Amino acid sequence: FVSSLFLGVGKTTLIQKVTQALKSSGIPIDGFYTEEVREGGRRTGFDVVTLSGKRGPLSRVSSDSSASRREYRVGQYVVDLVSFEQLVLPMLRNVNRGSDAEKKICVIDEIGKMELFSQAFIQAVRQTLTGSRTVVLGTIPVPKGKPLDLVEEIRSRKDVKVFNVS
Repeated sequence: FVSSLFLGVGKTTLIQKVTQALKSSGIPIDGFYTEEVREGGRRTGFDVVTLSGKRGPLSRVSSDSSASRREYRVGQYVVDLVSFEQLVLPMLRNVNRGSDAEKKICVIDEIGKMELFSQAFIQAVRQTLTGSRTVVLGTIPVPKGKPLDLVEEIRSRKDVKVFNVS
């Protein structure tokens, strides 16, 4: 897993370059990454992009400061949980299928506050991490404030190596 204390240091760029190198080597790889969405030079949200080329919103800036009961928010962003789950969950379930002989690499960029609103995503990540035939290449945030349970669980696993980038 790749981790960083700061935004914009290149975690996703690093993941994309490694992914391209693995794909060009013929290694079976699937997964997703998150990408900034910008309008007029300012960040307006994030999209989820699967390695198979599907794209959908993860979050967008909300102009409304009063949150409804069903809204999931991180700062100024409202998370589109339905879109996220529709893109990511089928891919994770597919990675967890197959024969033990076939090793796969699964890219998960990232496991952060927005993604962790999804209980189904949390279960799918745990299942992927326990799969003997799946190697996970992912990104996690450095803890600031209240630790995120799944992130700390991943960080403390004996079979996980964390690389901090700056």
